[in-house]
This record gives sequence, C-alpha cells and structure tokens, in this order.
Amino acid sequence: MSGRMRVGVIGVGHLGQHHARILGAMPEVQLAGVVDAYADRAALIASRCGTEAFVRAEELLGRVDAVTVATPTVAHLEAAAPFLSRGVGVLVEKPIAATLDEADTLLRLAAEGGAVLAAGHTERFNPAVTAAWPLIREPRFVEVHRLGVFPDRSLDIDVIFDLMIHDFDLLLAAVGSEVVSIEAVGVAVLTSRVDIANVRLRFASGCIANLTASRISRDRTRKIRFFQQDAYVSIDCASHETEVYRLQTTDGRPVILGGAIDVQDAEPLRVELEDFVTAVRTRRAPRVTGADGRRALALAERVRAEMQQGR
Repeated sequence: MSGRMRVGVIGVGHLGQHHARILGAMPEVQLAGVVDAYADRAALIASRCGTEAFVRAEELLGRVDAVTVATPTVAHLEAAAPFLSRGVGVLVEKPIAATLDEADTLLRLAAEGGAVLAAGHTERFNPAVTAAWPLIREPRFVEVHRLGVFPDRSLDIDVIFDLMIHDFDLLLAAVGSEVVSIEAVGVAVLTSRVDIANVRLRFASGCIANLTASRISRDRTRKIRFFQQDAYVSIDCASHETEVYRLQTTDGRPVILGGAIDVQDAEPLRVELEDFVTAVRTRRAPRVTGADGRRALALAERVRAEMQQGR
C-alpha cells in the first residue's frame, strides 16, 4: 500500500473521538470520515479533525482502507461486518463482540475476506506493560486491582466486560496457559449489573491470579503484580511506572534489590492505532489479534457464568 492510508472511525463517543483525534494527526493516515448515529456529534468531531461526517457506517464503504469501531458493543458486528467481508482492515474496541457467536462471525469474515482484524485491548500497549513484558517468566501468582469511580458510560454491561476484560487479555498473554478453574463473586451495588467483582483463576501451569475490579470506588487504581521464582514485577498502568525486585546475595547474605525501571512514556491508544495501521499496510498480524479478543471474551463469559451459578 503506497501513499497515505485512508482510515475511518465508526462511533465517536467517549473513546471513538480519541481514535479520530489520533488518526487525524498521523502523517501516514488520511482520516477519511467519522460515523456516529448522532449526526450532531459526528459533525462536531469531524469539524475538529478536518474530515467528513456520516451517520451510517456503510457510507464509508469504498472510501477507506481500514476502520476502527468504537460503537456500543451490541453494534460491533453490524458495524464491522461489511468492511471485513470486503477485505478492509478493522480494529474493534473491547469487548470484541456482544457474544462468542458474534466474535466467531467476525473472525470468519476476516479470514474469508483476507482482512486484518485487531481487538482494542489498549492496556497491552501501556508503556509500563511494555517495559515489564520481557521480565515476566512463568509467574506463579498474580494480583490485579482495577478500580474506578462511577462512570457515565458502559453501564449496560457488567464490570467484568467493561474493566476486568483488560486483565483477562493481559493474563492470557503473559501466563500462556489455559484457565482450568474459576472462583468468582460479583455484586450489583448501584446498577442492575455487576459493579464490583473478585475472581480467582487457576491456570494449567499452576499459576494463580486474583483479580478485583470495581467501578464504584473513590479512587482510581490500575495495578498488576507478578510474583515468580526469580522476581517480583509491579506494574502501575495508571502512572505508567514499573518496578522490579529480585533476591540477590551480598556478602553471603540474601538481599532484595531493585526498584523502578526505565519506561518510555507514550499514549497507549496512539501506540495501538499505530500498530493497527502498520499491520494493515504491511498485511502482518496486529499485536492483539481478533483471536486474542475472542479468548478474552470467552474467559469473561466463563467468569460471568460462574458468578451466576454462585448466586
């Protein structure tokens, strides 16, 4: 693919407007248009980013080489399908689909159309995670806290699909082993959906992960701690900081040494979109594939089923 790549954004609400902002500033990208069911919002974002506004995704067909989809989850399949079937690359925000059947349809359409399909798990592109990734080897215990204040969005889905699914994706990639057992509890506190959840996962490798996610906390916390035989790796996804500690011997005595490591700061969403654009241009796999998004969704579904069984 030569010249600037034509990219459209479908859904320019809370997150999609940032897709448009970043893509519109990329020198190798032509922001070909933005789509939103609310015409006024589409027009506003289009004027900010210097592009055209549309109210139907189909209006972008023939105008784009790739699109990103940041609509409500229930509309992911409808928005992405026409583009995938025509070989147009698509990045779909997490969760990749409303159901596993819909996720499978997206994967099938991408395969049949020869299209790149990426899942929008932005935390994989967090610079603190990137710095820590080479240091994580066969973790034995992982502790995750993802706590947020009460939002004005995503209240139509459980907190496991809104927040905790980020960590399902990270754990599946980092541990590299299948989940063999799940213990889970979730409570609907302020909405009719689960607002706070705690999950304990056991992997086939023997690793145990304990996760807590909440959208009703007073403070924001996004921390992941990996414990393994030779090191303790602590990741603060909010502050983009990573610390590593190891047990070493000094003068014949065991001493814990370590501290903060260098993190090359960057906006995770920008890095994710750059990876997607490069994947479409070069026809390589994106860092987080559609299959990765499907695996994270499948685990979230298993967790929800376990919660419902325990009620």
